[in-house]
Amino acid sequence: MKALVYRRSIPRYLLLKLLGPRMPSLYSSGAAPLSYCDTPEPELPNESWVRIAPHLAGICGSDLATICAKNSPYLAPVTSLPFVLGHELVGRITEKGSAVSGLAVGDRVALHPALGCKVRGIDPPCDACGQQRDALCRNLTRGAISAGIQTGFCRDTGGAFGASLVAHESQVYKVPDALSDEVAVLCEPFACALHGALRAQVGEHETTLVIGCGTIGLLTIAALRATGCKARIVTVARFDHQKEHAKNLGADEILPVVRDTRDRYSMLAKALGAEVLEPELGKPFVLGGADVTYDCIASAQTIDDGVRFTRSGGTFVLVGMPGMPKGIDWTPLWFQEVTLKASYAYGPESVDGAVCDTFDIALNLLQDWEPKLAPLVGTPFELSDYRHALRSALATQQNVKTVFRVNDNA
Repeated sequence: MKALVYRRSIPRYLLLKLLGPRMPSLYSSGAAPLSYCDTPEPELPNESWVRIAPHLAGICGSDLATICAKNSPYLAPVTSLPFVLGHELVGRITEKGSAVSGLAVGDRVALHPALGCKVRGIDPPCDACGQQRDALCRNLTRGAISAGIQTGFCRDTGGAFGASLVAHESQVYKVPDALSDEVAVLCEPFACALHGALRAQVGEHETTLVIGCGTIGLLTIAALRATGCKARIVTVARFDHQKEHAKNLGADEILPVVRDTRDRYSMLAKALGAEVLEPELGKPFVLGGADVTYDCIASAQTIDDGVRFTRSGGTFVLVGMPGMPKGIDWTPLWFQEVTLKASYAYGPESVDGAVCDTFDIALNLLQDWEPKLAPLVGTPFELSDYRHALRSALATQQNVKTVFRVNDNA
C-alpha cells in the first residue's frame, strides 16, 4: 500500500533542528525523514482487531513536530520505527476479526488512537487504564504490539497517512450518519480540546484566557461553549481568519499577537483587569489576571506570559505540546500559588454530574456544532502531494486544519 512513512535519522533531525528555523522550506523538502512509498499493510494482531481504510486524515501538531524535529526526544523510547504517521481520521471498516462485536464491515468510524492495556491485550490493566485513562497507560512497550503511545507512532498499527491501518475494537467509534466526514475528522482533536477545557472548573462570572487560535485553541473555545461555559473568554489570535473563527465559536474578546513585551503586557492587562509592575530587570510583574488560562501553543513565551497573567490562586492549563521551551520563569507559579494542570489526549470526563467517555461526548457535540466547525477544515490534499500539504499545515496564516484525502471510496 502507499503511505507516508517516518524513519528516524539523527543527521536529518540535527539538520532540521539547526537550520529549519532559518530555512522553513527544509521541513517540506527531501531533508525531512518522511517518504511517500510502498509499505506492507499491517496485519491484524488478533481476532479483536479491525482494518480501517481512512477517507480523511488530519495533520496534527504532533505530526508536524515529529516531521520538523520540533518535538522532544523524551517520547522516543515509547515509539517503534518505522511508522506511518496519522491518528486523526474518519474512514470505513474493511475487515474485522472473528471476536469483534458491535462493528461491521462498511461502518463509518472515527479512531481513539491511544494504545493502552486493552489494546495490547494486557489483563489486569495498569492503574491508569483501570480508571479508563488509557492515554496514560504504563504498559506502552508491552503486549500484543510494539511500543507506541498512539496509532501513528507504532510500527505495527499503521497510521491514517496510509491506505490501511489496524485498530483494536475498543478504539473504534461509529460516526453518526448525520455527521459529515469533513467534521468527523475533527473528532480526535476535539476530544483533546474537551479534555483540556474540562481540566478546570470555570465559574459563570469568571474570565478565561485562551492563548493561540490554531486548531486546538479554536476547538478549546468551542469545547468551552459547547459544554455550557458562560465565562468571559479572552483569546489571542495572529491572523484575521483565526479571529473570525474565534468570534464565531464564542470568544468575547480577541486580541492580536504583539511582539513587544511591554506593549503585549499592557494589552493583556487591560483586557484582563490586571496591574503590571515594572521590575529593575526582566519581564513585568502582574497582579490579577485570568481565573483560568489555557495555553494552546506552549512555547517559552506563551508559557511565561500565561503563568504571569493567571491570577493568584488561579489555574494554568497546558494544552499545547511544549517540546523543549527554554527561558521560562516559574516564580509566578510559586508566588501566586497558581495550579498547573497538564492536558494530554483524553480521559473520562464529568459532565452534569455523570462520567462520560470523551469520544462519545465529542461525537455528540460535533453534530450540534457542525455549521461552526466545518469551516475549520480545508480542501483535502492527496497523499502524493504531501509536501504541499505540509506547507499548508505550517502556513497557519492561510488555513486552520489541513487534511489528506487517503481513499476516495472509503
